[in-house]
Amino acid sequence: MQATRILAIRHGETAWNAEARIQGHQDIALNATGQWQAQRLAQALAAEPIRAIYASDLQRAYRTAQAVAEATGAPLHAEPGLRERGFGTFEGRTFAEVAAAWPEQARRWRERDPHYAPAGGESLHTLRLRVTEAVHRLAARHAGELIVLVAHGGTLDVLYRAATGQDLQAPRTWQLANAAINRLLWTPQGLALVGWADTQHLEGAARDESVG
Repeated sequence: MQATRILAIRHGETAWNAEARIQGHQDIALNATGQWQAQRLAQALAAEPIRAIYASDLQRAYRTAQAVAEATGAPLHAEPGLRERGFGTFEGRTFAEVAAAWPEQARRWRERDPHYAPAGGESLHTLRLRVTEAVHRLAARHAGELIVLVAHGGTLDVLYRAATGQDLQAPRTWQLANAAINRLLWTPQGLALVGWADTQHLEGAARDESVG
């Protein structure tokens, strides 16, 4: 079976990204920088032979994916399995606010306890199961083809760990930049890393005044 090539992309920036607020399943829009990043991403991928685009149904990811779909003509599909980790009661708060309000829970979160879930949210273990199931299901449809997955920082973190064999509790030493291009290969045996955190398309270009 031929490998499926995957371009895995985090959505463009939002106001909550800029404020370091926890988004989770909150449906936050792209800010002006995020809209610009989505357009630059779309230009960078315009000539790629993309067979299909799958995006989290949260608008910050879906709107980023729409820009790519418009530039490439590839069909776009919403996929809830690619959503960010649900953070329950933490959502809308900054990391400092969480640490002040729930110091013990913040410790378990900081230490990456794989079975800890904020009230109303998901554990890392649950997130990994959800994301890997979705990606394997989608990639299996496209053997020998190129697909784009537009998702979130937590989603991309799961994919990097899966591709490099790193445990859920291993400290993160890799970037999860907004609108970066990350390249993976999928086979029925799993994921392999090809390239990570390519942001060349976001560098060395003047911002369009129309997006602020």
